Formats: sequence, C-alpha cells, structure tokens
Amino acid sequence: MSSPKMIFRHTRAGIFIHWFNAACWFFLLFTGLALIQNPELNPLGAGYPNAVRAVFGGGANLLVAHWLVALIWLAVWVGYFFWGLSRFVAPFLHDTFTLEPNRDIQWMIKKNLQMILGYKMMAKLVKPLGYDGQMPPQEYYNAGQKVAAQGIIIGALVLVGTGFIMLFSKYFFTAADVWLVQWSITVHFIAAGVTTALLMVHIYMAAISKDERPAFISMFTGTVPAEYAKHHHQLWYEELEEK
Repeated sequence: MSSPKMIFRHTRAGIFIHWFNAACWFFLLFTGLALIQNPELNPLGAGYPNAVRAVFGGGANLLVAHWLVALIWLAVWVGYFFWGLSRFVAPFLHDTFTLEPNRDIQWMIKKNLQMILGYKMMAKLVKPLGYDGQMPPQEYYNAGQKVAAQGIIIGALVLVGTGFIMLFSKYFFTAADVWLVQWSITVHFIAAGVTTALLMVHIYMAAISKDERPAFISMFTGTVPAEYAKHHHQLWYEELEEK
C-alpha cells in the first residue's frame, strides 16, 4: 500500500515558535495561578498556591520565576517578529485577521453543531438558515483558528502591557497611580483567563478532535496529508495546486 501524498505546511521556525510558546504559556499559567493568594479568587483553592510556593522556596522566588520566563518569552517573540517579519509574521497576521464574514460565520455555526450533534443533525438544523450540510471551503487557517489566533494575540498584548505596569510599578509609579496598578492586576487576570480558555479550545480542536489530528501531527512533522488539506483547507489546497 502506497503512502499518502503529503503537503508541506509548517517550517522548522514555525514549529519551534509554536512549541516554545506552548511551553512558556503552560509555565506562566502554572505559576500565575499560584500567585493568586486569595482562595476565594483562585479557581484551584488555597492548597495549590501553597504547594507551588513550597516548590519554589517561597512567593518571592515564584514571582521571580514567573517574570523571568515571561521576559524570555517576550524577548524570543520580539526577535522572531523582526527576524521573520516578511516571511512568517506578516503572512500569519494577514491570514488570521482577514475574514470572509458569510463563509466564516457559516463555518463557525456548522462546525460547532457538527462537533456537538454530528454531521447529520447539523445538516438538518442549518437548513432553516439557508445553509446546506456541507462545510464551507477554508483557507490556510479555518475560521475557528482565525478567531482563536486573534483572541490569543490581543490577550497576549494585554498581558504584556499590564505585566509591565505591575513589574515596574515600584520604579515609575507614585502612590497616586495605585489605581492603575490595581486595574492592571484585574485586567491581567481577566486576559489570562480568556486567553487560557481560547488555548483550551485550540488544544481540544488540534490534539483531541479526530478530524484535526493530522494538523496536530503536522506541528511535529511539518506536513499534512493531501486529502486532509483538500477536505479541511480546500481554498489553500487549490491555491497550491495552481502553482
């Protein structure tokens, strides 16, 4: 039996930045939750912060570790941004922030119904909306990936901005600016929560959902089966075929 035709999808640089980003995010979430001392606000209760603080040798060390990894993450991303601006970053931003409302909204509605109820039930439910039972053709990124990427990018920028305010509050802010620091803490937590929720959806769609399993594997190999590309990213596949 011949091997399926494979199509190149991810560069080594793209794979590296993806997994580097994932590792940093998990560490920052792990330590960030432990920095929430109030058990009424911490979703994991009082035991989790105490346990993590013990591992790091106290809250001060935990905070330093959190900031250190955050700054390393930011430094690598800034370097990647300028190094790969024309080749990687600009095309990525263009693809993720370019939406075709009718097609993408239809895809979002159908995909969510399909995941919950299955293809047959989805096809029945979308008929009153004037849709057929077929998924709209998608580009390099599908509508769900675009929305998730947009939310994560905006969330990351908010986290960086509020993080810097908290980090340098002792050096550049006075007592009159306490309100700004307090609001930064609140917004930082909210942005972290929203971004984490989007990441959980991304993880489910990419690593757990059988339909998207080839996409997950491609983040290790850099390639996807041609049949997967044709079925899930038809517009991108057709563009490749025309070249």
